[in-house]
Amino acid sequence: MIKELTCICCPMGCALKAEVDTQGNVISVTGNTCIRGENYAKSELTAPVRTVTTTMISKSGTPIPVKTKDPIPKEKIFEVVKAIKSISPGLPVRMGDVMIADVCSTGVDIVAARTIK
Repeated sequence: MIKELTCICCPMGCALKAEVDTQGNVISVTGNTCIRGENYAKSELTAPVRTVTTTMISKSGTPIPVKTKDPIPKEKIFEVVKAIKSISPGLPVRMGDVMIADVCSTGVDIVAARTIK
């Protein structure tokens, strides 16, 4: 089976074609201009991950931009966003502060994306 994807690793947006066997294993990838495209296709088809960016609302009502420090499994996105929205931290926060450690048992922290005084 052939799966078509567009690589998102850089602005080139290579049109990838990945040959996948019946067990879901990637046999080959074509259309990529660098190794990142091949790695992206393999990851996306076997264990897709995403970086989540959103805001938390502080106790004073100020929005705090936050993000996952590393990508999380795609199927955990809604659970992670729900956990983020359930927290109302106090100010100040500094960029890089851990707002939630090991969010939803993913092994990934939620960090502040900007300093808010």
